[in-house]
Amino acid sequence: MSLNEKKWFVYITEAENGYLYTGITTDLARRFSEHQTKQAGAKFFNISPPKKIVFHEPHSNRSSASKREASIKKLSRKEKIALIKQE
Repeated sequence: MSLNEKKWFVYITEAENGYLYTGITTDLARRFSEHQTKQAGAKFFNISPPKKIVFHEPHSNRSSASKREASIKKLSRKEKIALIKQE
């Protein structure tokens, strides 16, 4: 990976109400902060604020991260919880 390439992360954030949100980013701390402010965060968190990032997985490029995000979003809640417990 060259210096110009960013590392991408797939992440799962748990909201205060227990719901799980899956996304991708190049900066976990910044993205979590954006979700907390509601301005640049996902509308998902308008109902219940984000509590913590419960899972993250590094990827070398955006394409790989996006594909993994899509596959995680297709999982059932039970399967997502199993994935979180593996970390």
